[in-house]
Amino acid sequence: MKSTTGGEPATAADVDPFDAGAGSILRQPKAVWATAGASVVAFMGIGLVDPILPSIAKGLQATPGQVSLLFTSYFLITAMAMLVTGFVSSRIGGRRTLLLGLAFVVVFAGLAGTSGSVAQLVGFRAGWGLGNALFVSTALAVIVGAAAGGSAAAILLYESALGLGMACGPLLGALLGNISWRYPFFGTATLMAIGFLCITAFLKEQPKPVRKTSLLDPIKALGHGGLASAAVSAFFYNYTFFTVLAFTPFVLNMTPYKSGAVFFAWGVLLAVFSVIVAPRMQERFGSLKVLGGSLVLLAADVAVLGYGDHTTAIVCTILSGAFIGVNNTVYTELALGISDAPRPVASAGYNFVRWFAAAAAPYFAPKIEEWSDIHMPFVAGALTALLGAVVVLVRRRALTIPQALDSARAGGTPMAEELETRHAIEEGVTVFAK
Repeated sequence: MKSTTGGEPATAADVDPFDAGAGSILRQPKAVWATAGASVVAFMGIGLVDPILPSIAKGLQATPGQVSLLFTSYFLITAMAMLVTGFVSSRIGGRRTLLLGLAFVVVFAGLAGTSGSVAQLVGFRAGWGLGNALFVSTALAVIVGAAAGGSAAAILLYESALGLGMACGPLLGALLGNISWRYPFFGTATLMAIGFLCITAFLKEQPKPVRKTSLLDPIKALGHGGLASAAVSAFFYNYTFFTVLAFTPFVLNMTPYKSGAVFFAWGVLLAVFSVIVAPRMQERFGSLKVLGGSLVLLAADVAVLGYGDHTTAIVCTILSGAFIGVNNTVYTELALGISDAPRPVASAGYNFVRWFAAAAAPYFAPKIEEWSDIHMPFVAGALTALLGAVVVLVRRRALTIPQALDSARAGGTPMAEELETRHAIEEGVTVFAK
């Protein structure tokens, strides 16, 4: 448990979610590495199209607004699918859900590479989003339940996969997209097929949860004030995040190689700050202070990005990866730790809300430019980041894990062990590795 500088016990408002040590994230069962490896490829699919958006627009004779729908369709379906991921996995099991999601991605990523129109490509990305939702939501539960070192180590491992995937996605998109905009899609399908084989080889079937998840359980979980507050704040943040990710490539207007290099550097910062920097900052300042400060800095960075010259825009795009990495880690911990609902249910409810912003930003950013000028989409993005910080400030008490629960986690008490056992039984995420 943390204490104040005067030696008095910390109040509930001072307690930091997931304050326990992360342990080593390198000593993990093969099943965890197989799932994490496939997660890297899944996250690569998000930023894969960034360097090739102008090339796709040229190749399919589409406008920036039409091409941006690749993100909108992907995340709109991802958001809606969050309501069914728990329903599916609690009935057919985690392993089969992972494989089903991977199969969807393999098929629709491959089909995306054959698209003859932007409408076809947008449709195939929607199917890809369904597969990604089934895989990613279940992968997080599997990693949390199976990773050595507890929940904190599992989240760092998951964030490592996210960061590595977000960094490598634009790089792969640039390398293959410089040959043809179709090749990155075929490359993703191939890598996901390898992930399918790894999951098949190293992950045995898991025991199903005692209680099956209903379609409404994620919505009901949002009745928890803390989880709802985290989801609303993350909604505003994700609008900013995907304004940078989906709209900036058109502003930079660079070749696939150069654009890929920019977003690779962006992804490297995202990975480093999510896995290495964020935990240290949380330990020193507290999660909510770190999150609020990072959101304000992201807002300032995006505003400068919108009004700076070309070089400034490149620097601010790369720098935004640092703030995004910090935010991703803290939001993930809050979503998994703040609610008393089973973790997959809480995660599904949280993601259901926040992914709508990921769908909205790529659609509205080009529209806002059409209605005004090229600066205003970034002004809107800066304002939504500030709104996310305001939610954190106003709802800071609701966003704090109960003191007794957090101290039990931090001290490794029998209470903590009992909670972890209960979660494992409820979620059915115990993994039997070969």
